[in-house]
Amino acid sequence: MGGSVRVDSWTWSVRLFKTRSAAASACRAGHVRVDGVTAKPSTPVTIGAEVRVRAHGTEKIVEVTQLMNKRVGAPIAATAYIDHSPPPPPKEVLAALPRRDRGAGRPTKKERRELDRLRGFADDD
Repeated sequence: MGGSVRVDSWTWSVRLFKTRSAAASACRAGHVRVDGVTAKPSTPVTIGAEVRVRAHGTEKIVEVTQLMNKRVGAPIAATAYIDHSPPPPPKEVLAALPRRDRGAGRPTKKERRELDRLRGFADDD
């Protein structure tokens, strides 16, 4: 294989995205970075490049070890990159995040200010 492959094709081939069009959409939306630079779908990926993919609320950081542009099975796909992603947060941390009851409606101004304070946003008022 040559020296580079399109980033949308590569992320789809190694099963970071379910479809090639989802990979291309993520690139266009700015959720894919190659060596720290926001990537367009046609951005070339080379061996040794760092690819960061933000999908499903998590960021996956992978280092390219093998180039491919055809989708392969999961065991083979796992050999095409080295995963440097941080471990997901423990369940206790996720459970501690405040959640609004479903159907509780829109927060009042007072509730919104409390939420903003909790999240660490500065008061704009």
